[in-house]
Amino acid sequence: MVPAGLFAEGSGASPNIFSVIPFAIMLLSIAVMPVVAEHWWHKNRNKLIVSLVLGIPVAVYIIYIGRFHDLEHQLLLDYIPFITLLAALFYVSGGIVVKGDIPATPLNNTIFLAIGAGLASFIGTTGASMLLIRPLLKSNSERKHVVHTVVFFIFLVSNIGGLLTPLGDPPLFLGYLKGVPFTWTFGLAKEWIFMIVILLGIYYIWDTKAYKKESGADIVKDETFLEPIQIKGQVNFIWVTGVILIVAFVNENYEPFKSLVATNQFFKLLQVPFLILMMILSSVTTRKEFREENKFTFYPITEVAYLFIGIFITMIPALILLKENGSALGVSEPWQYFIGTGLFSSFLDNAPTYLVFLSLAQGNETIQFVLDNLSLELAAISLGAVFMGANTYIGNAPNFMVKSIAEENRVAMPNFGKYMLYSFGILTPLYALVVVIFLL
Repeated sequence: MVPAGLFAEGSGASPNIFSVIPFAIMLLSIAVMPVVAEHWWHKNRNKLIVSLVLGIPVAVYIIYIGRFHDLEHQLLLDYIPFITLLAALFYVSGGIVVKGDIPATPLNNTIFLAIGAGLASFIGTTGASMLLIRPLLKSNSERKHVVHTVVFFIFLVSNIGGLLTPLGDPPLFLGYLKGVPFTWTFGLAKEWIFMIVILLGIYYIWDTKAYKKESGADIVKDETFLEPIQIKGQVNFIWVTGVILIVAFVNENYEPFKSLVATNQFFKLLQVPFLILMMILSSVTTRKEFREENKFTFYPITEVAYLFIGIFITMIPALILLKENGSALGVSEPWQYFIGTGLFSSFLDNAPTYLVFLSLAQGNETIQFVLDNLSLELAAISLGAVFMGANTYIGNAPNFMVKSIAEENRVAMPNFGKYMLYSFGILTPLYALVVVIFLL
């Protein structure tokens, strides 16, 4: 799902560098407001107000400089499919009850994270995150030291785990639509294993130390109040599969739809009604009490929708400038593609960022040229987009959703800045090792 207008040729004037200020303020608001105005910021209505106050002037400016198509494509062909896909995965997976309460030992938690990381490549980082975050929180509900577990969940399940297939993360799916073979990402298995194994090892050591800090009474509760694992609402696995198939086949590269897209670009929105249909089918086939057992509310997806409407609009000037001036960055080596794609993916949506750097590598050549001659550069772009989406809460959409669900379950998640201390402190040394081992 890409704002195609950002990649259209010769249209409108270039935005002024100062036009990125609202985007910077948007990011700053997400980082600072939970600290300085927690009660006010908690209301989703106020998040929408901030998004509109910052987004509307940018939208007017984009229209003024003659780039209405960029705004149109960003909202209609990027934001709407984006939020609809997230909503579908969020709602459908919310009808699956993974019930049970196993001991929240370091070993059990580590196994849980490993399973989630494996699932992420096949049902998507959003699907895996929404399916597993609630049972993980339930199992750890008797423990006091839980924040690090959710942070590593974001690292492993919401981001890095999605590397192996185009279904795992939106940037890789865009690469698939551009002509990268579906199985090409399996070739990144060694990098995936490297990151997953090391992070699971770090987590196990960290959680072992945290477990020893738990009070005796909490450990007794954790070991006493046990429930066998059981799954309810299994019909929703059909609808999750339906969502995956819709994303894979209802697109411009699938033969039955090519002619429709060729004659009307807005047929790219075909996914939206099919995704809504999956939500409707989930609603009518799932017992109401299943979502009640999950303590399901629309607050997390509403929060994401309200914040990301502001992010998607205010980042348009930044994306245009990056596209137009990307060559001035002097990016030519694989490690530079990795770091460049990753850093921009940390703060911009990683899907269009992936395409910008893919376009930079591709130049005027075909995608086959990239596959034949620049495969290491393509690997670097893919790794940067997927791995470094974990750097901030806005690097990948599931990050914010997991944070919101954890806070609904009374986990005191770190604010934007403190989360970055976790991510940069833990992940930056691993990124350096990825460069040295795989990209030089």
